[in-house]
Amino acid sequence: MHRPQGRSLARSNAHHQKALTALPLGVSSNFRYWGADKTIYVERGEGGRIFDIDGNEYVDYRMGYGPGILGYADPRVDEAARRGMEVGGVFALSTEREYDVARRISKMVPAAELVRFSNSGTEAVMAALRLARAFTGKDSHVIVEGGYHGVYDSVLWYADIEEWEDEDSPPVEADSEGVPKVLKPLAHFTPLNDANYLEDLLRKHHRNIGAFLIEPMMGNCCSITADRDYVLAARDLCHKYGVIMIVDEVKTGFRVARGGVQELMGFRADLCTFAKAMANGYPISAVAGRADIMRQVGKGVVHGGTYTCHSVSLAAAEKTLEIIDETDALDTIERYGLELQSGMSRILDRRDIAHS
Repeated sequence: MHRPQGRSLARSNAHHQKALTALPLGVSSNFRYWGADKTIYVERGEGGRIFDIDGNEYVDYRMGYGPGILGYADPRVDEAARRGMEVGGVFALSTEREYDVARRISKMVPAAELVRFSNSGTEAVMAALRLARAFTGKDSHVIVEGGYHGVYDSVLWYADIEEWEDEDSPPVEADSEGVPKVLKPLAHFTPLNDANYLEDLLRKHHRNIGAFLIEPMMGNCCSITADRDYVLAARDLCHKYGVIMIVDEVKTGFRVARGGVQELMGFRADLCTFAKAMANGYPISAVAGRADIMRQVGKGVVHGGTYTCHSVSLAAAEKTLEIIDETDALDTIERYGLELQSGMSRILDRRDIAHS
């Protein structure tokens, strides 16, 4: 997000002091805390801009960490959400719209043979890992170093690539205090774009590894992208060693292509997760994949949630996916992105700053 210089944050700073009395760090997500005198409180958003309580206007290049695929307060999506509000919220029962949205996802993403909805990307990853463990009977999983998969104990681990020498180095460390140490042996790490390392790891430990978790485009690492050949090799290795390939498309889904990164690179995951762009900011997510794996739900695997498929979020998802699937929205976004990329490159070139 571009933050203007020299503008007052007096009201935000004053509100921050008040918020500290009710909220740890004065916010509801650690990632929204920018410091004692730099934390911003938003009044509203519109299109690609947000406005804070001090009256400052910002161009938001992050779009809320990704959900705002069509821009803040898109009138088409918000109108659909209002109609969803009239349905009544949540019922502890299902609605016809769940089928309609699930079929749309299956149409856009061939790997999504069956779909289950949740409320956040983290919840979708939780469900995917549970399904993979149940299907394979194996508890461990592999994470590609640098990937982000939410704030879930099983994935809140990291390994420092700068100190990587062999399979047992560097040590795996928790990304947060409070993550149970007993989970540490279940998380294995592999460097991006090294299929040989991955095969060595799977050859030695495949009897315990049920899932391979990858973001082919790493949203929290400046969109570092896996080589297509690596992704295809990983796809083959997962099949060879009986490991479920989980592709985390929470950020890339319905964004980099209508069918996400799987369409872009030409492969099919066993399981995949979606959220972010799925409903233009309304809280909803999905886990989807092979029918034989997904049908573990109801055969011993528990999946659910009181607020799952809230009528407002589901209606917003239906309209957002319709727009992405049936209009040139993604072409427009790509054009804007390329123009921005080109402009930034020209600025850096004029200053002899290396970039790629």
